[in-house]
Amino acid sequence: MKLFPTLLAAAVLALGLSAQAQEAAIRKTLSDRIPQLGKIDEVNSTAMQGLYEVRIGTDVFYTDAKGNYLIQGELIDTKARRNLTEDRINKLTAVDFSALPLQDAFTIVRGDGKRKVAIFEDPNCGYCKRFERDLQNVDNITVYLFLYPILSPDSAEKSRNIWCAKDRVTAWQDLMVREKVPAAASCDTAAIQRNLAFGRKHKITGTPTLIFANGTRVPGAIGAQEVEKRFAEVASESTAKN
Repeated sequence: MKLFPTLLAAAVLALGLSAQAQEAAIRKTLSDRIPQLGKIDEVNSTAMQGLYEVRIGTDVFYTDAKGNYLIQGELIDTKARRNLTEDRINKLTAVDFSALPLQDAFTIVRGDGKRKVAIFEDPNCGYCKRFERDLQNVDNITVYLFLYPILSPDSAEKSRNIWCAKDRVTAWQDLMVREKVPAAASCDTAAIQRNLAFGRKHKITGTPTLIFANGTRVPGAIGAQEVEKRFAEVASESTAKN
């Protein structure tokens, strides 16, 4: 009677060893042939038979079982109508909301402020200005605004003037919504430098970048309707957990 469990355990162990050997073989082949790829962090099987995911940092590639081919692109599940690559990258780039350095942001509250989002923005970013105008239509939110001047030296100057203004919220919205350039001001701007360091660490490469309370990151300007959709997803997840 003990024979079947023993055989099953042996089979499971063999599969595990086989998977490890497969991963090791792919790592070695790709590292030998394309050393410029850098350190391979993970090799995992995918939902598509014979296709393996190769993760390097937050970059995702695909390869065959022997590492003879390397694909840079998106894997789509046509049945479920899901972009599996996008789902994976979203998980890899998610940021723990509770770990955000909120002391280096200023806060904009509308309505009851129950729904929270952190946004990294450059004051010279045209997409950010369009996004800010749309965001005026979203109520009952708290926005943690991180100044993230990555476009030009003028971006750094405007960020300094906003951060050092007596009323940061007014100075920000005057510029982004009403095209009113902030008055020159000076103060300690170490927070802005910390924002840039945080962004580099988490590979925030464009503005605006939104981070919702569930850790989901959204790069690029989205409309008020999409913002509402994201907030609804956060609320749904929170309800499911409780």
